[in-house]
Amino acid sequence: MTKSPFPEGFLWGGAVAANQCEGAYLEDGKGLSPVDVLPSVEGGRWDAVMNPTKALETKYDYYPSHESIDFYHRYKEDIALFAEMGFKSFRLSISWPRIFPNGDDATPNEAGLEFYDRVFDECAKYGIEPVVTINHFDTPVELFKNYGGWKNRKCIDFYMNFCEVIFNRYKGKVKYWMTFNEINMILHLPFFGGGMDVNGEANPEEAKYQAAHHQLVASAMATKLAHEIDPENQVGCMLAAGSTYAFSCDPKDVWKAMQADREGYFFIDVQARGYYPSYSKRFFKEHNINLVIEDGDLDVLKNHTVDYVAFSYYSSRLTSADPEVMKETEGNVFATLRNPNLEASEWGWQIDPLGLRITMNAIYDRYQKPLFVVENGLGAVDTVEADGSINDDYRIDYMREHVREMGEAIEDGVDLIGYTPWGCIDLVSAGSGEMKKRYGFIYVDRDNEGKGTLDRSKKKSFHWYKKVIESNGTDLA
Repeated sequence: MTKSPFPEGFLWGGAVAANQCEGAYLEDGKGLSPVDVLPSVEGGRWDAVMNPTKALETKYDYYPSHESIDFYHRYKEDIALFAEMGFKSFRLSISWPRIFPNGDDATPNEAGLEFYDRVFDECAKYGIEPVVTINHFDTPVELFKNYGGWKNRKCIDFYMNFCEVIFNRYKGKVKYWMTFNEINMILHLPFFGGGMDVNGEANPEEAKYQAAHHQLVASAMATKLAHEIDPENQVGCMLAAGSTYAFSCDPKDVWKAMQADREGYFFIDVQARGYYPSYSKRFFKEHNINLVIEDGDLDVLKNHTVDYVAFSYYSSRLTSADPEVMKETEGNVFATLRNPNLEASEWGWQIDPLGLRITMNAIYDRYQKPLFVVENGLGAVDTVEADGSINDDYRIDYMREHVREMGEAIEDGVDLIGYTPWGCIDLVSAGSGEMKKRYGFIYVDRDNEGKGTLDRSKKKSFHWYKKVIESNGTDLA
């Protein structure tokens, strides 16, 4: 038998987020999440994401998150399916407004806490390790309305109150934590990343980086608290990753690509190394960014770095210093040129398995901390055949090559904890609010208009991934 490059005890699993799968948007005392005020893509979702103040004043015909795939009521069925695939881990998030409906409540919502007790107990029944994101684009809407979101330093206290409650409540049930999902996304989607609207700011970049500073301090304080409450806790940061390639060998293009990567690394430099990187000083000066850093902030950052670095990887990126060349860029969250050497998904995301190996090596070389690939996958339109089968060979092909390159990165010397591909069960897309952009091994009968039975069925990739886990990554056929 072929020896696996994946270590014994490797955390194979899958990933979801509360705001994209739970539904039950006001049930049992839950408050509003940012996605709860956003319409479908047909209803103007992108405009609402970029103009959240306007979105709050608008009544839309349909809100995809309000029922979503109803994980809130179907979690037992779903976790049983994950167990059937052989999951060793399950990445999920705790909905902050399910625990503190307004964000600043004096006491937590017991019904919300009990829900996650049940979820974690169900995972334990099957020997599945929960990997929990504390804030996955889920800053309570009331904190946006009443405080302006993470621009306001008070959010650190509200977040720490949330952390203290869940660290104590789930001690012994949860070992792996991540402080913020894709923390660098605050620069691109401030409403998702920071519960904030920067449209009225005199210097929007300063507002975003001030909010980022508050999150970085909160992350370090949460790491400290997690270790104090349970020394077994492992706390990670989480980056939306993907190496940026230079369009040409022109040194200007190479420098532009390096700057693009630094934009994301900035956050992890602070969380993993414990200090603001040297290049940030010039960046802040040139963009007239003057951060308010309080006494003790820098000490907290220095003394409480993360235990591991988690990241999402869907595609690499390509950039040029030539403005004329960059005009070709499509409107994705991360601006990228079309790479002629790569195929692309139906949503224009370029498929680059070797890019995952490149990204893993780059991150590990930089930080020398264990890595965790907590999102990766292919969003595609799936067809249910007359006999009920779903033959998603394209997803299998995508994942096979990415798993292979993960193995190569491990052989390169990268320390990798686990792999939780995104949307292990179909869920609502964060950006577009669509259901037809499916990632899962499990099909959910639901369409973009919210119609369907919500019945679950296994795709071809379900059986393929089960084999991958059983063989610890050696059987990729």
